[in-house]
Amino acid sequence: MKGDIVMSKEKLDELIAATKLGELISKKEDEDKKCCKKCSTIIIAVLAIVGAVAAVAGIAYAVYRYFTPDYLDDFEDEDIEK
Repeated sequence: MKGDIVMSKEKLDELIAATKLGELISKKEDEDKKCCKKCSTIIIAVLAIVGAVAAVAGIAYAVYRYFTPDYLDDFEDEDIEK
């Protein structure tokens, strides 16, 4: 029986324990990735809403400035010289 690998019960238990530990670590990493993805989605949504509000405010201000009359045109230089 050349080349046969004989494992003791202790070695087999260590291998099983290491495998279980590896599975637990990979599950933890998957949960962390899901959490980070969820957080980044929330941040992107909040920034999109803030950007939309800022755009609407900018447009409203531009329309206000366009339709507001310029009162400085009402003054004439002749009134000041008298």
